[in-house]
Amino acid sequence: MDHAHHTEQLGRLRRIEGQVRGIIRMVEAERYCVDILTQLRAVRAAVRKVEEGVLRGHIEHCVAGALADPEATSQERQEKVDELLRVVGRFHPE
Repeated sequence: MDHAHHTEQLGRLRRIEGQVRGIIRMVEAERYCVDILTQLRAVRAAVRKVEEGVLRGHIEHCVAGALADPEATSQERQEKVDELLRVVGRFHPE
């Protein structure tokens, strides 16, 4: 089975890279703390969007493919589901 491609996330990742460089310049210029915090929050939100996109691709391609594969054993299917649950569990720590 092929692995999901995430090239659609590259543009978003490049924008995040630019945002982080901007934050570095803000810190170097000793900009106001609240302005820096606002930009940091924007980067966190953008990273979350990438994370969601990669997860969606994994579910739609890797997990769905494994579950639909007629040659996959029930153990292999269960392992894929368990892996997904572990990953999703990391999104919402206690």
